[in-house]
Amino acid sequence: MNKDKLKILMVCLGNICRSPTAEGVFRHQVRQRQIEHLFDIDSAGTGTWHIGESPDHRACSAAAKRNIDLSNLKARTVSPDDFHEYDYIFAMDSKNLSDLLTIQPESAKAQVMLFLTWPDLDNGRQGYREVPDPYYSSQEDFELVLDLVEQASQEILDHLVSVYQLN
Repeated sequence: MNKDKLKILMVCLGNICRSPTAEGVFRHQVRQRQIEHLFDIDSAGTGTWHIGESPDHRACSAAAKRNIDLSNLKARTVSPDDFHEYDYIFAMDSKNLSDLLTIQPESAKAQVMLFLTWPDLDNGRQGYREVPDPYYSSQEDFELVLDLVEQASQEILDHLVSVYQLN
């Protein structure tokens, strides 16, 4: 772990729906606990289609209904340097995880895992092992993503606070 901050990276395919939602939710929960000074939270995509774009307007709208602001986020692509910079890299689905493991340098310090199955949840959350991609779906699917991400973020944050004694 970085001696100053615990560094978390959320990753999906295009970095405009799931991973910015996870970044925003996790940041919101850290802020609510008043421990934001202990974390560095970011998101990225494994694809290059949306670099520099804001999150999908449907993700922003769904998050805003829960007082989570995604408007200042911009899409970027994962780089090999991220594996040295971050402590934890959370993939939103198994394809993202596979892509990450393909580019992960041998000397990487980051722990790379599926977001909904960590820590120690073989079956995931609410029956989901992966955060479903809502891009080609309805607004309700963006709400489902938020439900899953909020629950996972809370449990991951509880775990990290306990393990690293962050108070």
